[in-house]
Amino acid sequence: MPDDEPARGGDQAVELFMRDAVAMLDPSASLREAAERLQAAEVGLLVVGSLDAVMGVVSERDIVRCVALGMDLDATVVATVESEDLKWAAMGSSVEDVAEEMMENYLRHMLVADDAGMLVGVVSMRDLLTAYLT
Repeated sequence: MPDDEPARGGDQAVELFMRDAVAMLDPSASLREAAERLQAAEVGLLVVGSLDAVMGVVSERDIVRCVALGMDLDATVVATVESEDLKWAAMGSSVEDVAEEMMENYLRHMLVADDAGMLVGVVSMRDLLTAYLT
């Protein structure tokens, strides 16, 4: 690639590809409410808590696992199944670094924080793939 071409692929900042509209959910919400929120927001991950107090995340895969285990979707609350081992990326992180972290940890989504450590978005594998295709 000639030196005068703009950065492509993994050299770009992850903030260029993240979703800044974060789908949130209260920890007391039922699994059914979580599934409905995932569908309505057209996302694969919900952040449990609030922008300034992230408690965990719930993904489509979590909901599928709960259905497969026969859990009651109306009686089981999100707080009992949420993932609390959260992985974060800084806004200025490169796509390549974030993609590597996601691959190493078998993640489909990663939370993105600003310089103050506040949640500003979520990036998915699909979002990062865009960096390499555009």
